Amino acid sequence: MTFDPGALGHSRSDLAAALKEQRRRAGWTQIRLAKRCNMSQTKVSNIESGKLTPAIVDVELILEALGAEGEPAAEILALARSANTEWQDHWASRRRGLDKKQNELARLEAATKEFRFFLLSMVTGLLATPDYVRASIADVSGDQSKTILKKLERQRVLLDAGKSFTFLLPEQAVRWPILPPLAMAMQWDRLASISRLPNVRLGVLPLAGHIPERPLNTFTVYDRRLASVETSTGVLMLRDHRDVNAYREDFERYEGYAAWGEDCRRLLSDWSMIFTREHQ
Repeated sequence: MTFDPGALGHSRSDLAAALKEQRRRAGWTQIRLAKRCNMSQTKVSNIESGKLTPAIVDVELILEALGAEGEPAAEILALARSANTEWQDHWASRRRGLDKKQNELARLEAATKEFRFFLLSMVTGLLATPDYVRASIADVSGDQSKTILKKLERQRVLLDAGKSFTFLLPEQAVRWPILPPLAMAMQWDRLASISRLPNVRLGVLPLAGHIPERPLNTFTVYDRRLASVETSTGVLMLRDHRDVNAYREDFERYEGYAAWGEDCRRLLSDWSMIFTREHQ
């Protein structure tokens, strides 16, 4: 299926109308449909009014119960897929102000208990020193002091013992020379320090040996309900359980190739010394 990025996340009303029409054509009441799908009548009502975006599995259950098939069912499933996918382009985020994006991320992090970060090319803001944060948005015009401050404030979430964090960083993400040698060494020290927090697991994937995988994007999985996938021009927010599970499974495979604990910290120290020596 091909997506129009401009339409992603904006199909809830169309999906609601299509499901409501399908139920009416079948001559069913909301109560009957709810019982058949093992849902509450309130949930069915919220779906049909557009107040609730149903998961793909909910739509599949409704269509199966109503006996919908062929092209009408395919069109409704396409709407459901689109409604569960949101595109956030970088240009729009910059026009609104990157500090607003930090507020959105803080709210998402407050509502999440279990985090999985796969960081393909750079260190994420939760792990970054102030110098690294500043360098990561150096290409954004205007005064970004609010954004930097809010990025650093968000790091407090790592101290919440009720949350768990797993970070995976390939060697190229750790060693990408976005800062001068001394500042990079400080960034590596911060990674080593954070790796000692009891609710944090931090692993690195050294570019040695054989890794029969081919990661394409940086991504984050929030509990079992959302996966965000970063590209060079924006972020896809995926809520379809199949997408979320696929990224969780990818993450679990990459975990098996990573160095953790003391092995991780030893590699960070080695890379720091090599980098410093090469740039003296």
